[in-house]
Order: sequence, then structure tokens, then C-alpha cells
Amino acid sequence: MGKRKAGFRKGRASRAKVSKVEEAQPGEDNRIPYQDIVKGNEKFEQYYKTVGICKESEWDEFMQSIKSDLPTTFRITGSKSVAKKMVEVVKGQFLKDCLNNGHTNEFDTTIYPLPWYPDNLAWQMNLTKKEIRREEAFYKLHNFLIMETENGTISRQETVSMLPPLVLDVKPHHTVLDMCAAPGSKTAQLLEMLHGEDDAIPSGYVIANDVDNKRCYMLVHQAKRLNSPCLAVINHDSAILPNLTCSMPNGSMEQVQFDRILCDVPCSGDGTLRKNPDIWMKWTQANAINLHGVQSRIFRRGCELLKVGGRLVYSTCSLNPLENEAVIHRLLSETDGAMRLVDVTSTLPGLNYSPGMESWVVGSRNLEFYKTWEEVDENWRTTIRPQMFPPKPEDRAKYELNKCIRILPHQQNTGAFFVAVLEKLKPISPKEKSFKIMNAEEERLKKEKEDRLPENQRKRRRRDGYREDPFVFFKEDEDVWPDIKSFYELSDDFDCKNLLVRCTVGKKKNIYLTSSAMRDLVIQNQGTIKFINTGVKLFVRSDNRNMKKCPFRIANDGLESIFNSIGPGRRVTIPKDDLITLLMNDTPDQAPLIESLSEVVQAQLKDLAAGSCVLIYKEEGEDGLVLHLSGWRGTTTLRVYMAHCNSVHLLRLLGGDVSKFDINKFQKAKDEVAKKLAEEEKASDEAETGEEEKASDEVETKTEENVENKDQPQAN
Repeated sequence: MGKRKAGFRKGRASRAKVSKVEEAQPGEDNRIPYQDIVKGNEKFEQYYKTVGICKESEWDEFMQSIKSDLPTTFRITGSKSVAKKMVEVVKGQFLKDCLNNGHTNEFDTTIYPLPWYPDNLAWQMNLTKKEIRREEAFYKLHNFLIMETENGTISRQETVSMLPPLVLDVKPHHTVLDMCAAPGSKTAQLLEMLHGEDDAIPSGYVIANDVDNKRCYMLVHQAKRLNSPCLAVINHDSAILPNLTCSMPNGSMEQVQFDRILCDVPCSGDGTLRKNPDIWMKWTQANAINLHGVQSRIFRRGCELLKVGGRLVYSTCSLNPLENEAVIHRLLSETDGAMRLVDVTSTLPGLNYSPGMESWVVGSRNLEFYKTWEEVDENWRTTIRPQMFPPKPEDRAKYELNKCIRILPHQQNTGAFFVAVLEKLKPISPKEKSFKIMNAEEERLKKEKEDRLPENQRKRRRRDGYREDPFVFFKEDEDVWPDIKSFYELSDDFDCKNLLVRCTVGKKKNIYLTSSAMRDLVIQNQGTIKFINTGVKLFVRSDNRNMKKCPFRIANDGLESIFNSIGPGRRVTIPKDDLITLLMNDTPDQAPLIESLSEVVQAQLKDLAAGSCVLIYKEEGEDGLVLHLSGWRGTTTLRVYMAHCNSVHLLRLLGGDVSKFDINKFQKAKDEVAKKLAEEEKASDEAETGEEEKASDEVETKTEENVENKDQPQAN
């Protein structure tokens, strides 16, 4: 690093914070309340005023907006029939009741669909997350959002965060790479688009990568709600992501180049100030300077992995041109026309935005501004680089940076965001797709050679993070497969080799399903890439409950992926009233009796052997709601195998009564306080009664002693 300017002190803000803590009196709570964060930073304002982040006439509106809390937004997910039904719920009386639950007029309860998101699947309400969480009037709305998010039917995602996957234009046959995927809301959106035609197992797939091992598990949790067999979560540094290989129909090997790549890079995040106000306290221009190189390396690697004719989206939640237009300009200038920017604004009707900046100044850590590299002070030349500067005026038309999309908070009450869509016209370099695939014998010889080397000369292998269980795919002669296939009458075209378990010894507890393309990808690359998770849970071991013929029940997670292969012998068509009865039952050991259900269901269950089965509900009409549920046929009972949140969601779709599941946390807290006070009062009364009884006993004892003493003869 270069010599720092006089007066620069690293971590000054953090030391000032420590000083305040040290000045506090012992025993005091020194934490700063979240709501007391001062939403302002002089350097932030100075920097972005100088850069010209918006028109001068809009500055006050921009600052006022970025200091306010974000409105609540969510997306509706799921199959077409389920999504259509959820849109009806959002538009209908249920949500109106949630928003108008006896509250005062001080809250703006407006809710509306985002005009640029297709099919009314994205909604924004003017209520903030804080208001929904803290106001008792909105407890039903809060319950709805939590329950449906847990179920995976809605995704609570910031408005601007929905843009990158949308403009990536993913189709079911595409191979997709999400380079910096955690926490996973955009990955989930990509998966929804991959399954957009309601194909249970599309030919394409999504690879979700993140460099942070722990965040990968957060990503797994988020993506599991989508129940897709076409997803793999991997853990690697995206800037040096290795080439992946896949096998071709003729048996040869080929390098994977992706049809679509999302490059949502790590950034300073000052576009998220509305939801992360603590950034106000630690904002510094140094963050953008430090991140520019990392972002450029990730972006370039993404372009190398992209197929010619493919599309890549680069995005950040930063306002800073050093993290946005400067990164785009750098790559375009270094790749000699291999990539070009695409204008996608015509596909986003109603979106308010600013075009990308074509000119900007570069600021140092101390906010000394430079228009060209030649002006940069010698002390800053190791941190400020020539590639950070804008194109020369005569070259601006060549790079078309105005095709980038900049969204500012005041334009439509959102966070700030940057999106650039690029198309690949030709390979970036001649060596881009030249690689050598070693056969098994070559790999064995290479490993033996490495093992003979001294320890200090061996190639270091990544051992960071948790140790993963193996991915063990089924063989054609797998011992448990004949019983499963026979019991569920599975068709011959179902390939059992796409099933996997996560153990090599012992009983198989859970069996997972992947697509054929994903299976091949894991097998070919698990020696190179750290796979965290893949596959959707399909069968769960169930040794009890009369499962003598087949020790596995169907998991609801993977039911859609295998439904078309299940024979009629394990299918039960169920009417609406019976399904509501099953869903209302929340005590598994007291499942509804078969004799209490309709004759239609009783007739189907009469000759059905005990064990796992599939319950089918279908509304009339071409676009009617269709549900496939994992059920259990007991000796005399029938139940659904489903999590609590799933049951509540389905009851809501079917128009069932969900009031017993609607818990008012505010009333519950009041009841607990009242109960505690009553217990304390009771304990106090008992204590007082005890004291009175004790005093009374003492009086009685003394009286008896006096009487006894009186009856005794007096001593002389």
C-alpha cells in the first residue's frame, strides 16, 4: 500500500465508538439502541454530491428518501396454479382484513403490484417491516408473511433485488451459474424461472456458488423451499472458479460453459442504507477503492465461463461508480469487443431509473478528487488505479455505459441498485475453452506422484469449512430399489441412478433425487469442487407403521418430481371437504378415521394396503388448482404428511378456517404478564396467610402453655 496522507487514521470511527464505551459508567448498558443511529454522514454527502449521483434539483429528495425506512415487498412463487391462487388471496378480502384490522389512520396501508414484474407476482406495500412487526393491528399480516415465507410460497425480497434474475431471462433448458449466491433470494428466483413451465425436472440446472462456507448453508436453507432436483450449492472463490466438465452423449468430455450467469458481486452496500442504517456510521470511500479489483476479477471470470451468445448480469447494491460503471468499462476495454451491453429497459414497463453514468470523478480515501489518472497524487497511486477512470469523451459512444440501469431510492420508494446486462459475442481469449480431461488412469498416476512428494511440496488441498457427507448415487442393482419400485408401481422410464444417499455404510435414511444433468455434473466435478448440497428429498425411511413391503415413505419435498412415474395403485383422489378435514388435524396420533371421510375416499382406500400414498386434489377448469400431497393410509385412519406451515398455506388456498393457527403474540404476551402477576399475587396471599396462621398458632401455643402453667401447683 502507498503512503497515507497525514491525518489519516485507520479505524478512527471504531476507536471513537470504543472511547464512548470506555467513558460510560460501570454496570451501564453501553449498547447503542438501533433506532438511535444517526442517519447521516458528511463524507457520504460530500462524495456523492461531487460525483453527481443525481440531479442537483433531486438531491434533497434523494437524501430524505435514503434516510427513511424501506417499504415491505414480496414475491409470489410456486407452480402456475398455486401462484394464481395466491394472487387471488393477495387481491382478496383476506389481506384487506389483515391491513385494516382496527388500526388508526396514521399508517399508509396501500398495497400494489409492481408494474414491471410479470403476472402480478411481485407486490409492494407502504408499511415498513418495523410497523408490521411492532403494531398489534397488523399481527395477522405478520403471521401471513412469516407462514407463507416459511412454506416457500412467497419470498420477502427487496424490490430492486428482484431485477437481476428477471433481466437474465432464464429458460428451462438453460445452464445457470450464480457466482456469489448467498443468502439466496436471487438463486430462488432463478430456480422459479427454470421451472417456469411447470416442468418438474427441466433439462437445465442452477449452480449456486459462494466463497463463504457458512453462508452456503444459509443458501441451502433458502433454496430448499423450492424443492428442485436441478440445483447444486458449491463453495469456492468465484474469482478463480475452476472449469467444470460434463460428459457428452457420445462419451466424450466437454467443458461447461453457461447459458446464463448472475454476477451479483460483493460490494460496499451503501445502496442498502434504508434497511442497514449502521452503514451510516462506517461508510468510507476506501471500501469502494478496495473492492474494485475483487469485483473486476469475479466479473471477468464470469465472462470467461459464459457461452458465446449467452447473457450475463452484473449487479451491486452500491451507489458508487467505482464499483459499477468503472468495473463494466474496465472489462469492455480489456476484452476487445467480446462483450457488449444490452438495453433491456423495454422489458421493464413502469420502472423508474437513471441511465448508467458515462463520466465520473475518482475520490481518494481522504476525498481528494481526480478527473484523470495523470492528476492522481503519488501517495494514492497504489490504491487508485488507471482502470477506475471513465472513458475518454471521444470513446463514450463506443462503450454505451448509458445502457446500464441505476435505481435511486427516491425514484419509486426502493433501495438503490445497479444492473448491467451483457451479451457475449466471441471468446475473450483463444485459451478460453482449451483444456485437457485426464482419464482415470492419468488421475491415478498424478495422485501417486503427488503422494510420493515430501509433505511440504505437496499441493495444498482446501480443507476449510465443514466436512461434507459423500454423494453416493444408486446403482442399477441397489438393494432397496426393487421394493420401492414395486410398492409405488414406478414406471420403467424412471432412472434410479439419479437417486442418491449421503452415507456409504449403514441404513439409508433419506434418499434424494437429482436430474440426470446434475448427477453427471456432481460425478465429474466433485474431486475439483466442494459440493455442499444437491438433490431434493424423495424417500424417507419408515420402518414402523406396517411398512413391511417397502420401508420408505414419499417425502412431500420431492413428490412433484416423481408424481408422473407413480402408478395408480398408490393414488387417492380426495374431495375438498375431506382435504380440509385432514389439514385441520394438528395431532398426528389422532388422525381422522377413514369411516369419517366421504364414501368416495372410503371406496378408494378399501383395498389400498397400509403405508405411504399420494393424495390428489384438483379444482374444475383448465387452470384450476392442482395439489399433490404425501399421505399415510393407516389401519383405520388417513392423514397428510406435512409441516405445520404447509397445512396453513393449503387451508388458506382452499378457503378453510385458519383462525386457530392465527396467534396474536401481543395478546399472548399480555396474558403471560397477567398470569405472572396472578401467580405472584397468589404467592403473596399464600405467604400472608401462612404468616397469619403461624402467628395464630403461636398465640394458641402460648395460651395453652399459660393454661398448663396455671394448672400446675406453685412452687414454694
